[in-house]
Order: sequence, then structure tokens, then C-alpha cells
Amino acid sequence: MAARMTAYCGLDCSECPAYIAHRTDDDALRARVAGEWGSEDFPVSPEEVDCEGCRTPGGKRWSWCRRCAVRECASLRGVLSCATCIDFGCEKLDAFFEMAGEEARERLATVRGTALAEP
Repeated sequence: MAARMTAYCGLDCSECPAYIAHRTDDDALRARVAGEWGSEDFPVSPEEVDCEGCRTPGGKRWSWCRRCAVRECASLRGVLSCATCIDFGCEKLDAFFEMAGEEARERLATVRGTALAEP
């Protein structure tokens, strides 16, 4: 199994179908996910369902992740994740959590608490 990859925002890339499709080179998974994630307003081709994770320098990214304001900000700031950012809890993250749910927020809060507890 592939190594775990956590995105800047706290999502677990290792559980993302686009990341799994890339790691396993699974065209059937790409096609299924394109059908599930796409719509008339947001068409998705199987070729787009291919991602190495947002923290991989110069890597392939799923189209949503390529445009992600959280990824762009964290990358420019050079932080390991938003949990280590001095502005943790910013408006970009709050907007993201409204869309993605609370699991990523909880994962980042746990990482932040651990990071702050280290000497």
C-alpha cells in the first residue's frame, strides 16, 4: 500500500480516489470517479483523475487541487501543513472546511496540538 499523504488542509490524500488511481495506475477507477465527480456544469474526464498529492513539488494534481487557495497559500508560506501556520484558522481554511467537512479541521487541530506540545 502507498505511504500516507496528508494534504496541507488536513485531508488524507491516501484515501482520495484520484491519488489512489495515480498510485495504482487504475484506469477503471479513473473512469468511475470521473463519472461520480463530474457534472454538466463541471465535466471531468478520466485523464483528469490523477493526483500525486498537493505537497508533491511539481506533481500531478486533480483539477480542484490545482486551483486550491489553501494549497497555494501553504505552499507559498513553506509550511508543512496549515496546522503549523501562524495564521491557523484563517478565512481560507474556514471556507474550505465548510465545503469539506469537519474531519480535516479535526485532523489539523490534533496535529497543531501535537506540534505546539513539542519542545
